[in-house]
Amino acid sequence: MTQAARNPVMDLENAGCQVKYLIRDRDGKYPALFDAILADAGITVVRSGVECHA
Repeated sequence: MTQAARNPVMDLENAGCQVKYLIRDRDGKYPALFDAILADAGITVVRSGVECHA
């Protein structure tokens, strides 16, 4: 999953694009390193709200 964070960050840098935010869900498949890689690139991770269905 961490490689999945590195690839788009490198692509964005190569294209000269600047991203400020990444909105993602709260799935446990995202390790802390995922957010750390994005933070190092200046991208703030915003987690979506929790939703429950009865």
